[in-house]
Amino acid sequence: STEQVAGFYLMGFSELKNMSYLFVLLSLVYVITLLGNFVLMSVIYLVQNLHTPRYLAVLNLAVVDIFYNTAYIPQMINTFLMKSNFIGFEACFSQMFFGHYFTAVESFSLAAMAYDRLLAICFPLRYPSINTNTKILLIIAMCWIFPIIPLLFLIILASRFSYCASTEVYSCFCEHGPIYRIACGDTSLNVTLALIFITILLYGPLAFIIVTYILIAVAVFKIASAEGRRKAVSTCVSHLILVLIFFLPIVVMYMIGILGVKHSLDTRNLCIVLSNTLPPMLNPIIYSLKTEEIRVHLFKPFKIKNIHPMKTN
Repeated sequence: STEQVAGFYLMGFSELKNMSYLFVLLSLVYVITLLGNFVLMSVIYLVQNLHTPRYLAVLNLAVVDIFYNTAYIPQMINTFLMKSNFIGFEACFSQMFFGHYFTAVESFSLAAMAYDRLLAICFPLRYPSINTNTKILLIIAMCWIFPIIPLLFLIILASRFSYCASTEVYSCFCEHGPIYRIACGDTSLNVTLALIFITILLYGPLAFIIVTYILIAVAVFKIASAEGRRKAVSTCVSHLILVLIFFLPIVVMYMIGILGVKHSLDTRNLCIVLSNTLPPMLNPIIYSLKTEEIRVHLFKPFKIKNIHPMKTN
């Protein structure tokens, strides 16, 4: 076998001026991600009446969000703020696995939340018996287990290539695409597998979410009272926003790739960095502000107590 390279050089941005500002911003994004998600998790954990399937799914998303940004941001800050753009071979493929893994877990988690909303709106009377805490925990476990094998297979395959032509990766972190493209030899199997896995792990959940929302829309139109319709829609709004901010950039990036739209590497990298790191920061904020039960408990400590007039003797 050929001698394997020691690692790769992450080239990041070639033309972007004042790049350090972006990574200072990312440091801030990371701090907000940790704070926001830990606060959301604490509220759900501490408030007994939030121990329901719906909020277990929200709690799971918060856990995924923390891991998601941890897979990317600390390394990018180290690479581009500390100016050490070399990443060891094992470290690179580990990051590739965890980065793609948490992307997949996030998309499945959003699908699990859509399933919960579907049951709540289409089968309101049977919902408590169909969707128990045990059942949602099983679904969440599947969200975490299912992507492991396909992604491990893909990434182990990519790590077996010899990288003799170049060790310069035109990305800000170790992604499968930019890495296997600089490999020597026949990479056609990886190209095919990557397409299949993207379809299953990203577009599968997205297609499922679209179908659930079509069914939810049909059910909402059948609700007689305007108040009932408003209530049903309001429980879906926060989830829909999360779905859009997570999937829209991904779909746009892939469409640009497929249609062969001319764009600079810097534009691509900036889009990928932002579309990977902003949703995990925004999710807890959107959920906390858009969900009444969480909002009530979140702002309870700040409620001003009634000031009783002093009794005069």
